[in-house]
Amino acid sequence: MPFADVGEIGCLPDRARIFEHGWQSWSPSGSYGLGDTPPRAADGNIQTLCYRPETPVPAGQFQGEGLLAVDPGDGGPVQVFSAPDPLHVPSIRARRQGDRVVVSADGPVLHWSTAGLDAALREWADTMAGSSPPRITAVPPMWCTWYGYWDKVTDQDVIDNLELCERHGLGADMFLIDDGYEAEIGDWLELRPGFGSLDRAVGTVTGAGRRAGIWTAPFLVGHRSRIFQEHPDWLVGDAHAGRMWDQDLAVLDVTHPDAAAHLVNVFSELAGKGITHFKLDFVYAGALHGRRHEEVDPVEAYRRGLELIRRGAGPEATLHGCGAPMLPSIGLVDVMRVGPDIAPTLLPKSGDISQPSQLGARLTSGAREFLHARWWVNDPDCIILRPEVEARQEWAAFVATTGGLRGSSDPIAALDAWGLETTRQLMIPTSVEPA
Repeated sequence: MPFADVGEIGCLPDRARIFEHGWQSWSPSGSYGLGDTPPRAADGNIQTLCYRPETPVPAGQFQGEGLLAVDPGDGGPVQVFSAPDPLHVPSIRARRQGDRVVVSADGPVLHWSTAGLDAALREWADTMAGSSPPRITAVPPMWCTWYGYWDKVTDQDVIDNLELCERHGLGADMFLIDDGYEAEIGDWLELRPGFGSLDRAVGTVTGAGRRAGIWTAPFLVGHRSRIFQEHPDWLVGDAHAGRMWDQDLAVLDVTHPDAAAHLVNVFSELAGKGITHFKLDFVYAGALHGRRHEEVDPVEAYRRGLELIRRGAGPEATLHGCGAPMLPSIGLVDVMRVGPDIAPTLLPKSGDISQPSQLGARLTSGAREFLHARWWVNDPDCIILRPEVEARQEWAAFVATTGGLRGSSDPIAALDAWGLETTRQLMIPTSVEPA
């Protein structure tokens, strides 16, 4: 639908603020003054990977995906413009016209007013969760391979850090094998030469009485993968999911019966190894537009994909969204990344805070803390505190303020005395109380 005006609010331009809610996990979210320039994609690839690809924001305007709130700055109520439900998520824009803010949207919106931005955000979250109440349980802390070993992880790295976590009393209950074990993006049951044995890593973790987790990007199909070469009919036509891992990325069409069966089988096979925690990354791809086997709305296709994953993983598995469309995931994931990736550096290399950095992770995860225990367990991203991490004290202090998932991702042997003790203090179960 084209954008149409849906509201107009009088304001004090020097004091008014606009709250934008981003489309997916890595999309910046926060409140901005009318004279501010909110974060925008640094290039077209990042627009696809981290923002809403089909609705880039015109210069000089604000835009929220499913939520935009206007605080007029004059003491009056905050005006909330919202998606009607989690399945129909309009882009909502605001532009200044003199001492007024004009709001437009490319689909139906609900509009109400509430005293104060914090109350408005909590009310909005409760309203959106109403039809899909989450199951909120305390999630114990974890250890993750990614920020210590990147894509060169081995089974021995997992085993060594399991032993070190136990020796130092870090309390990690789940050990997550992140990106790097797989042969190619899309070939999740084939191992990268050099990783070692997935059965050995998982068996050692579960044999020690801990839970095992694994990373996939279930809706992505890399152009180097066997799936891409052998099953072009399983791909969403005309859908480009961006470029990563030095290759272009296609999208798995979960409406194709054979592709759907393959997706269920992947997670059934992984669950059969004893894996119970599934980090589902880059899942924005499942909601991209394109030609599918069935003519369904992209959000419907995305939700169907998550339901297929649940079928394969089992009803008691923990599904952990990342790079995920926020509203369409309500009721379907147990844990959700609510900001961009952390990084050993304070600032993102591109200047775009959707990209990995401590600053981006703090800003967007902090702005979305109100979602914790209302929609899912928030994941602000991992604890990394080894000496070379910039501003590590500030990152530790931020993590301590959140109620969400706690997970160390340092090689434990690389921690100094401060890093080890601070990690130990932060490794506690999630809160079950809404923020």
